[in-house]
Amino acid sequence: MKALLALLAAGKLGKFLFSGGTMLLSVFAYALVFGLWYAVGFVALIFVHELGHYLAARQRGLDVGLPTFIPFVGAWIQLKDLPHDVETEAWVGLAGPLLGSVGALACYYAFRATGEPLLLALSYAGFFINLFNLIPVSPFDGGRITAIISPRVWLLGAPLMVGLFFWRPSPLLILMAILAAPQLWRAWKFDPAAPENAAYYSVEPAKRLEYALYYLALAIFLAVMSYDVHEMLEHMQLRKDV
Repeated sequence: MKALLALLAAGKLGKFLFSGGTMLLSVFAYALVFGLWYAVGFVALIFVHELGHYLAARQRGLDVGLPTFIPFVGAWIQLKDLPHDVETEAWVGLAGPLLGSVGALACYYAFRATGEPLLLALSYAGFFINLFNLIPVSPFDGGRITAIISPRVWLLGAPLMVGLFFWRPSPLLILMAILAAPQLWRAWKFDPAAPENAAYYSVEPAKRLEYALYYLALAIFLAVMSYDVHEMLEHMQLRKDV
């Protein structure tokens, strides 16, 4: 029995070390490009975002793994138990950008208190990343949230991704488009009357409206904050150049 408990403890420790190791690897990779303290803050903001998903999944009784980080891609948590209904999926999806926005807001107010430009830059990164994650197509968090309205909403995410790519070309967007392609096809073929869909997506209209309001309110807040903080950063840069 003692040997079994030791093996279980070692397994948990191994998972913790793996998660921590990928986190440190991300800090190292970002530090090579952006400097150490920005890298530490940036990875911490990603961690806060993933912590939101983790806590929400645990709250709903789902077995979930610790975050895994990949430099210049992001991070994710592994849901060992899939959500049993769309409301649970939407709640877990919403919790990440919601807590992530709190982290970005903390950086913003820390900047207001100290005047440290690094904190303003981190707040912008936090606001923008969480806004980016609200693109309404799976596997983005926005796709998981809007699924409670209808998976057909994901079809709106395709032109948004195309527009983002032309605005800011990125290999990450290409990767996300590849991952999203099967989900878009699923949305196109979605039949709400199919038994499996009727069971999973069955939810009261009031609950659909509630999550739609959560999604829109968070998206508007993040869009406004991303714009305002970006303007503040540009103004600081102009003052520095003068």
